[in-house]
Amino acid sequence: MSKKLHALTPIAAILASLSACSPAPENTSTSPDSPTPQSVRVQDESERLAKFFDRVFDENLKRSPLLQSYLGKKWDYDKWDNVSEEEVDQRIITAKNRLTELATFDTDKLNEREKLSLRLLKLSLEREIANDKFRHHNYIVHQFRAAHTQVPSFLINIHHVASKEDALAYISRLDNIGAYFKQVIEQMKLREKAGVFPPAWSYEQMINASENVISGAPFDLSETPSTLWADFQQKVNSLKLDEAESDTLLEEAKAALLTSVKPAYLALIEAFEHQKRLTPQGDGVWRLPDGEAWYQNRLNWFTTTELTADEIHKIGLENVARIHDAMREVMAEVNFEGDLNAFFTFMREDEQFYLPATPQGRQQYLDDTKAAIDAMREALPDYFGILPKAPMIVKRVEAFREQSAGKAFYQSPALDGSRPGIYYANLYDMQAMPTYQLEALAYHEGIPGHHMQRAIAQEREGVPQMQKYLSFTAYTEGWGLYSEELAKDMGFYQDPYSDFGRLAMELWRACRLVVDTGIHAKKWSREKAIDYLVQNTPNAEYDAQKAVERYIAMPGQATAYMIGKLKIIELRNRAMNALGDKFSWPGFHDEVLKYGPVPLSILEENIDNWIAAQQTN
Repeated sequence: MSKKLHALTPIAAILASLSACSPAPENTSTSPDSPTPQSVRVQDESERLAKFFDRVFDENLKRSPLLQSYLGKKWDYDKWDNVSEEEVDQRIITAKNRLTELATFDTDKLNEREKLSLRLLKLSLEREIANDKFRHHNYIVHQFRAAHTQVPSFLINIHHVASKEDALAYISRLDNIGAYFKQVIEQMKLREKAGVFPPAWSYEQMINASENVISGAPFDLSETPSTLWADFQQKVNSLKLDEAESDTLLEEAKAALLTSVKPAYLALIEAFEHQKRLTPQGDGVWRLPDGEAWYQNRLNWFTTTELTADEIHKIGLENVARIHDAMREVMAEVNFEGDLNAFFTFMREDEQFYLPATPQGRQQYLDDTKAAIDAMREALPDYFGILPKAPMIVKRVEAFREQSAGKAFYQSPALDGSRPGIYYANLYDMQAMPTYQLEALAYHEGIPGHHMQRAIAQEREGVPQMQKYLSFTAYTEGWGLYSEELAKDMGFYQDPYSDFGRLAMELWRACRLVVDTGIHAKKWSREKAIDYLVQNTPNAEYDAQKAVERYIAMPGQATAYMIGKLKIIELRNRAMNALGDKFSWPGFHDEVLKYGPVPLSILEENIDNWIAAQQTN
């Protein structure tokens, strides 16, 4: 999937130049400042490990044109990722080979940071290999994240056009969509053979979203340009090429849309229609072959724990009750008369908490979000030692995908600084975006949440590149949810209704533990899960519907948030109790963030080691 081998690391290059230019030693004695043979051996092992990490990252990058583009590289700017079965086979072979190679390193010759990096890669490889048992259980397509919406979203947001060559690469990607979708359809057929399908209503949403992509000019006689056609025209016009060059690019893109993109989408829609008729009744993965084992695999993967579905369900119920009690305190503060469900109805229906579903109302939401994030930026130095360099912007989810997309999400900045971090707010249904939740949502997705965590990890020096992009959802999403409560500790949420919004967001994640396990382990229907959210949270019914559909599409993922947040709070309380006046907010947060994503067990080790170090200072 891509090109280019890594050069020598700076240390290796310097050592190579020294060995070439320095005379051979006359004897084996060493001065106090000279490296001993043992220190040289230790240094050699560290260099060997660093080169191995660099090679792993480069090889991963070469295999993924999409990851290259996300990181701002243009090596294979005209290609899509290879999702064929042969490629998946090769990835597993590569993972096993890497695991074998990792075992050759002498950890006695590595420092603690290097040992941690080695452990993290080893654990990540072991997880990947173990997960291969369920290779065809994951939904290769579902309504939230799949090829049909990935293609336009990627071209619009990630494929930047700064030159004629970039525009030609865009056209090539359009032409290559057919081959990409053919691989996706082949993966769908493998899952069909295994008896693995998302629910029927999910296919209906995928069909509708696909039809949206190929609606408008030049796909039909509409005067309104399709999403991709409008994007390409805007990008080419911004280049300020001469008229003939621009016209040629536009004509080539139009031809690609009609002869490549449209047939590819029609073939994908046909595959969706076919499988929609075959999918078994029900919503949870219990209806799939080995569904119980698959769901436990998902819980282990996303929470990085051994918690069972029953244990997670119980944790969810306990935290729902805790947060309900905290909400009753807010009710008393605002002198609301009535029970908690009446307060939910009030928060759900009172117009003071909702901006109008107009261009002006949606712009106001974006402006208020930016203001909240700007205010948070000013407070960061008192709570963080390490701050991100990458900027972050707030953006509305694009129209073509807003009906199927989640409520809010974050996209990391490009590695080379060419693209900022982006907090996407879904403003399709303004009743699902109450202003009392605006602060908490902004802190979670933006600052000090995902942008702080991901940008800091990406910018850290001395941490291997491969380590920065490992996937441990409980850590990443746990940090996002922790950030919502941290903002309370920092003095935000001065409005009691805004503080209720913070609690409502936490309640939502507690309810996820109940609902996700209810759907996939306890055979709850989609309707029962939606009803639970409506009865136990102040969120709109549409909000509940889209959330439940997400939990169905991505089994286990939603449990990571609360499980991760509870662990971070537990560790912070442990540090505060152990250190007393020696506790440092910046010190604690830097220790959590500076290694990049880690499993919760390793996060606990890191914090315990930090506590011990502070106690001896």
